[in-house]
Amino acid sequence: MDGVLFGSTLATMTDSGRYGLVDNGAVAFQDGTITFAGQAADLPGDAPGPRHDFGDRLITPGLVDCHTHIVHGGNRAGEFEMRLEGASYEQVQKAGGGILSTMRATREASEDALLASALPRVDHLLAEGVTSLEIKSGYGLSIAHELKMLRAARRIEDERPVRVVTSYLAAHALPPEYTDNDLYIDEVVLPGLDQAAEEGLVD
Repeated sequence: MDGVLFGSTLATMTDSGRYGLVDNGAVAFQDGTITFAGQAADLPGDAPGPRHDFGDRLITPGLVDCHTHIVHGGNRAGEFEMRLEGASYEQVQKAGGGILSTMRATREASEDALLASALPRVDHLLAEGVTSLEIKSGYGLSIAHELKMLRAARRIEDERPVRVVTSYLAAHALPPEYTDNDLYIDEVVLPGLDQAAEEGLVD
């Protein structure tokens, strides 16, 4: 990709090596590499490619969303309404909501279905300038379902122009089939983490 982007403000490193804002900024690209970032007045005259004027917009580096749960089944819109009406999180849980309601929907969904439901959420983030995502598991709460979530998360890079980093979060909550936290850690969290690492599903 060759070209030059112009904007009223550019977020980049300053001459002092600190992050800052540059008024009347420009960024030049050649063969997909940034060759210039600074004030438009200092842009080399031989910068190749088409010019794109972004007017009053801010030009920034790609954004990083460093904590997402973007892969999951179902939704909790009804709980949002309950919370707006004053219900506590404990009350929501007693009504069948919370993490365990998402766990049930996630367990019921196939890997393909989890990927398909995640992509529109990814698209919203891409439209906001996100170029890197950290995606946590944590709604499967069993080894098989946690790994299913992580496989779906890894596949997002094949479907969208975004960098994905994954984290195994099986200790997100205690699933209903367990009543002992220590036993759940020993039987699901630790061996599942080992398996996720062996399969290259976590960073």
